[in-house]
Amino acid sequence: QFLHRNDFQVIEDAEAAVTEGRALCVATGDRVQLNALDDAGIPPRKVDAINGHLTATGADPREVQAWATALERSPATFPPITATKSLIGHALGAAGGIECVASVLMVQGGFLHPTVNCEDVHPEIAPFAAAIPRRLRPMPDLRMLIKAGFGFGDVNACVVLGKWTP
Repeated sequence: QFLHRNDFQVIEDAEAAVTEGRALCVATGDRVQLNALDDAGIPPRKVDAINGHLTATGADPREVQAWATALERSPATFPPITATKSLIGHALGAAGGIECVASVLMVQGGFLHPTVNCEDVHPEIAPFAAAIPRRLRPMPDLRMLIKAGFGFGDVNACVVLGKWTP
């Protein structure tokens, strides 16, 4: 099952957004995640794991908070969240495709790849730190993973990946 929705928003004053400390990539908050879940017919609580956009920048706390809001989760119930970019770097225009392949492999294989080089998480992410796999995490019951990409110019996309069972 590959279920998706693209969501777009134009930021009219990008310089003001940066000056105010708002990340362009998460200016839409949790909307893209909510739309993807709605299109897929998946309740937020059914999501077992997240492959985040997470670029190791000041935008990460806002992304994590957007995930928490969209999935209706507190730090104590937050699903595991991994970041493919921590393993391969940022592939810019190819990042979404590469991360989708990684996401499909994780769902199919029942595991989450580790998130590396995040020993010093941002203080606003600290409450969610237990959800970050530092080593490969077996997840044999992984059935539903959500993955989002936040692009330049605030072009955002989100995909919900479910394990196919005949």
